[in-house]
Amino acid sequence: MMNVTIGFIGLGVLVVLLFIRMHIGLALALVSFLGLAAIRGFDSAYGALRSLPYDFAANWSLTAIPMFLLMGAIAYHGGLTSGLFRAAKAWLGRLPGGLAVASTIACAIFAAVSGSSLATASAMGRIAIPEMLKARYDPGLAAGTVAAAGTIGSLIPPSILMILYAVFTEQSISMCLMAGILPGLLTAIMYSAMIVLRCISNKDLAPAVEESASPWAERFASGREVWPVLLVAGGVVASIYTGIATEVEAAGIGAALMAVVAFTKLRRGSRESALMEAARETVMSTGSILLIAIGASLLTRFVVISGIPNFISVQMMEMGSSPTTILFAIAAFTIVLGMFLDPMGVLLITLPIVLPLIEAADINLIWFGVIMIKLIEIGLISPPIGMNVFVIKGVVGNTISLSTIFRGIGWFFVVEIITLALLILLPEISLFIPNLMVG
Repeated sequence: MMNVTIGFIGLGVLVVLLFIRMHIGLALALVSFLGLAAIRGFDSAYGALRSLPYDFAANWSLTAIPMFLLMGAIAYHGGLTSGLFRAAKAWLGRLPGGLAVASTIACAIFAAVSGSSLATASAMGRIAIPEMLKARYDPGLAAGTVAAAGTIGSLIPPSILMILYAVFTEQSISMCLMAGILPGLLTAIMYSAMIVLRCISNKDLAPAVEESASPWAERFASGREVWPVLLVAGGVVASIYTGIATEVEAAGIGAALMAVVAFTKLRRGSRESALMEAARETVMSTGSILLIAIGASLLTRFVVISGIPNFISVQMMEMGSSPTTILFAIAAFTIVLGMFLDPMGVLLITLPIVLPLIEAADINLIWFGVIMIKLIEIGLISPPIGMNVFVIKGVVGNTISLSTIFRGIGWFFVVEIITLALLILLPEISLFIPNLMVG
């Protein structure tokens, strides 16, 4: 049997294992081990299983992942996320659809300390959706806003997905992280503009918020809760951009400073429990991420040895496929996977297959990283199984139906497609800050 045939059979088996809900990391490792054994023999497969996990996990740059996760977990369990929403509500609540706009901005800010779309959606959903429902907002708009805005966590630094992408593609982690800033902010602005325009045209979506007696006093008072979080998040990004600290050093300092902020906010009795819960959550998340990443590194070895990338490249070259055609094919593949799998799984399953095609087409890998993350974001809110939608459904319970949440996502999906088109047509949006760093 030809190696390419074994490779495609292995990928088919992988799809079956994922559909029967086997853990992604275990499925990747099992298929890769058996595939390598079929091609090179048991000893070669065992050698890869013995050496690759350590070689991957020993990468010093990956230390940034648990530190950024810890920073976000401390912010959540330390009660700092509720202050973000209150401040955004105070400043933006009087716009048409102001609470939804405030939720979007609060999600963008929390994304700058959590690095995770699912964590952002879960944390802000518990705070923002009840507030919007209390103000008689349309349930679809309320739930759809947080489900969609949560995806910003995949782009704005510190993005865990972007760190893993940089490690796998051997690109600068700092430059990949910085490349996500403007696309993330563009997404938040596009969402906010769409919400305001919709609420102007249909006032039933979001009733107007009454003016308070002293709005400016309320706004400045809310800033006292938020400025430490903004200072920590801004300091982390600035230290990476200026080169004062590496991404690993910035992550460690950010986690430590966030712990100090949480300590000053929490009462003595709740400090220990909050930090222990944050540490427990970080350890579990880090273990899960590394297991998936190690499985993906094994899959990379299997896919390359099987010859699948060369086979696909030859077929596309014979068809005369342009870089644009390749991008469209990758986009369709990634979005479909994103409907069914978590973001980490989508990224690490897709990269071993598409990376050789991207390199052969001489496409800028830092720019492609932004496009890849944006495609994963779209998958997170795409029916029938957008992961962020189900996270929000878990938060709201029976208060809002799943069909209502998907209905509320519709306009955000359209905005995501427009934003993706802008990022493809104008690569400078993604590369502007990395180019400044090089300059």
